[in-house]
Amino acid sequence: MAAALSRALKLPGKKGSELGDYDPLTQADSEDDSEEDDLVLNYPRNGLGRSNNIGTATSDTRSGNSSGRGGRFSPDEEEDEDDEWRERPRGKTRLDTEECSTRQKYFSQREIGRDGAGEDAQGMHSSGSTGMGSECDLDEKKAKMVGAIRTAAFMVPLCTAMVVVLLCAFLLPCPAIGLDRRPEWERELGGDAGGVMSLPLALWDLDSDGVEDILIGVTQPSNDSQMSSSQLNSKEHSVVALSATNGGMLWRYPLREPVKSVQCGLQTGASASPATPASGPHPAKAAHRRQHALSPSLQPDPVCLLAGSSHLIAVNGTSGKKLWSVAVGDIESPAVSLPDVDGDSVPDLLIVTLPDDHVSDLSLVLLSALKGTPIGNPVTFNLTAQGKLIGPLLHETKVGAYYILFGLGTVEAVTLRDIYSKASGERVVGPKLKRKDPRWERLRKSNSSSLIHISSGPEQVRFLVPLVAGQCNNHNNLDGMSTLNSSQSDWVVVCGNSSLSVLEESDTRTVWNHSAPAIHSRPSPGHFNGDGVADVLIQMTAAPGVRKVRIIDGANGNNLWERDFICPRLAQEGSAVMTTVGQSLFLFWAGDPLKPDWNATKTGAAPTDPVVRKLFLLHPSYPTVLLELASTTDTVLTAAVSYEEQWKDAAYIAVFSRPTSGLGLGTQVVKSMSLKTAISGAQIRRLGEESRAPGPVQPGNFEITKFFGQLSFKDQ
Repeated sequence: MAAALSRALKLPGKKGSELGDYDPLTQADSEDDSEEDDLVLNYPRNGLGRSNNIGTATSDTRSGNSSGRGGRFSPDEEEDEDDEWRERPRGKTRLDTEECSTRQKYFSQREIGRDGAGEDAQGMHSSGSTGMGSECDLDEKKAKMVGAIRTAAFMVPLCTAMVVVLLCAFLLPCPAIGLDRRPEWERELGGDAGGVMSLPLALWDLDSDGVEDILIGVTQPSNDSQMSSSQLNSKEHSVVALSATNGGMLWRYPLREPVKSVQCGLQTGASASPATPASGPHPAKAAHRRQHALSPSLQPDPVCLLAGSSHLIAVNGTSGKKLWSVAVGDIESPAVSLPDVDGDSVPDLLIVTLPDDHVSDLSLVLLSALKGTPIGNPVTFNLTAQGKLIGPLLHETKVGAYYILFGLGTVEAVTLRDIYSKASGERVVGPKLKRKDPRWERLRKSNSSSLIHISSGPEQVRFLVPLVAGQCNNHNNLDGMSTLNSSQSDWVVVCGNSSLSVLEESDTRTVWNHSAPAIHSRPSPGHFNGDGVADVLIQMTAAPGVRKVRIIDGANGNNLWERDFICPRLAQEGSAVMTTVGQSLFLFWAGDPLKPDWNATKTGAAPTDPVVRKLFLLHPSYPTVLLELASTTDTVLTAAVSYEEQWKDAAYIAVFSRPTSGLGLGTQVVKSMSLKTAISGAQIRRLGEESRAPGPVQPGNFEITKFFGQLSFKDQ
């Protein structure tokens, strides 16, 4: 009992035999060894140790002990106790550490301070102390082992995951999409572009990199040294496929005759039927994305059609190898994708040719898209009017009836059922061709006539354009979904040089008319006022050498925006690019803007070539500001806009005729530039307060630059 009380109160005892101090514990030990052993050994279990939960009592006891000893409790002993607390083995509880320390101290004091103890007893206590120290060492080793196992269990999965990530990053091949993309590139194709004002151009993803590539017809002088003198003026014709990322040539297909048209996207599966609906507002692009979502081993190669003067050739769009070829006579139009009419579960084709009898005006020819073989005989038509060839276009009404729109200076319609029956001689047709639309059939003048007259007016029709924003006419997509998407809409009809109107697709009723003299290029649909109805950009000749650019409201025909430019002898149609805010960017080629007080009688004749042509960009949010993206002295032959989904950007692709020194000829040059890059370096051209369109009068340059820099584009 005395020993327990002494340790609890921290009474000074005998530290060693050499100190010479009186140790009350020694006396207690000599009187009753067994009782002292029980008290000391059971001391930690009696609740009087430092690991006891009564922390305040322990603290008070230590304070009292320090003051009661009269300063004999040295700082060294206090530091020893602190070191003892800091050096407690990891993984042990406070009670276990205190118990081991108490046992070792007890045996040490007993071994040193006991008087009259024999050598055997000293050996026994020494061995006991050694045993207790070994037990504590085992506990420390066990705690260290548990900590090592826990660390290993955490680090091994972490290191394994890091190794897997590094393998995926450095060893697995990454797709090469856009790795060699150039924001701007230019490629000279050579050839002879002198006197050519339009070139066949098509856009389609040929190498499955998610970017629409370029197909273009090229004509160049022959370099065959074995030609006779009568053949020196002969030319070589070919179709060239270029990569849209860097302008590299993918393949070249030679032809023996001039190229009339280039088209891509011909579907060769049953799922590609035009009658199959697609989700989203633009089913053609949705079908294209689904095609690229297929596994590379299952994804079909695109098929392109190359139309010459008399031959239609289908080639593999990836490799440029010929699939089939057919001679159909004098080809006058691009091909139109039709629903399956011959029962082979593959969409078929229709083209317009000149008839062999030289009596009829034109003929419609049905072809199998699978093998290129003609379906029956050509169907000839005699038309009352003569003029520019219109169409052909495929139109599916709301009840599912198919009509073909075509004409010479007029717009006529004929059911696909009648064309197939006359071509094949069979009256039994498939379920897709049996339907007729009562509203359209009422437009037929007589039951004996197979033609339905669509257009009306004294002037000849020059252009028939679907009123669909983003459907670039020069993309020349041949997939059936693109054909139906462009036909299931109202139509913009340009009659002569002074009238523009919109026809309702449901019953061909005229929605509105707009007087616009001297329209010289195809209208370009786009969204200007944000009402959900596509508006129309047109370009007119206001005076010799002067161009008027105007945007017309597609809902009512009102004038939304207008400006005059210097523009001698340039008839390139504009383009529209959809942005994520629901409005379109309008792009067009022109010269410098004219001042508001310009008068045709004061300017005199137009400036002579060469003249600088400039590419302008207009956004509805800033109608008094134009961005000048590019300028050139070359002649613009054709242009198109391609959306690039990977970079949320759009590429403006243009084909120029560049004069060659001393020869009087022009070489063909293809140029592609990123719209985002071009906008960042564009020059701001202010139109002033005279613009009729509403909006800010004089926005600051910082505001304009920030707005256009944040623009992003979306699929149309």
